Amino acid sequence: MDKVAGHVFVIDDDPSVCRGLSRLLHSAGYSVETFTSANDYLLREAYDGVACIVLDVRMPQLSGTELQKILNTQKSIIPIVFLTAHGGVPLAVDAMKKGAEDFLTKPVEDKPLLDAVERALQRHDKVRSDQLKTTDAQSRLDHLTPRELEILQFILGGATNKQIADELFISEKTVKIHRSNAMHKLNVSSAAELGWVCSFSSITAKKI
Repeated sequence: MDKVAGHVFVIDDDPSVCRGLSRLLHSAGYSVETFTSANDYLLREAYDGVACIVLDVRMPQLSGTELQKILNTQKSIIPIVFLTAHGGVPLAVDAMKKGAEDFLTKPVEDKPLLDAVERALQRHDKVRSDQLKTTDAQSRLDHLTPRELEILQFILGGATNKQIADELFISEKTVKIHRSNAMHKLNVSSAAELGWVCSFSSITAKKI
């Protein structure tokens, strides 16, 4: 899999750790921002690109796991790679259950950290891409009339124009007009393209 060009947020209350990780990540080709507290990171405006967070578990005021809880509440999809000098198995398991990408012990070696960062960026890139596709698909579907949407659901269920016409007590010609209008609004030209767009939406197929 090709390497993702992503942004890494390093959050650690030890400035020397921030500097060391920043140099390592820069040398691997990533752009990096460092923060010496979780609160400082929360003050930053939301980042819209592909990214991950390298986060120290134990910090004063707001710990890494507490920051994770806040970000989960905010529905952040940016993956977290935890670093700890004190973490035990229960803490690691709990962090992973809550969506952490990895849990590494300090002092962390270069390769395991870079591998974890790359996995996190790959995951965020996919999730973000799917999220954008879902938003785009739903935006297109929002332009359909209730009748066009209903006919579209029957099409997804494999029904023919005649079957749809019989089911809805309308003419086959009317079904064709609604079908054509729906395909135009969705910017698709085939049933395969239609199915692909709808796979990123909440629309359900109707069987006759």
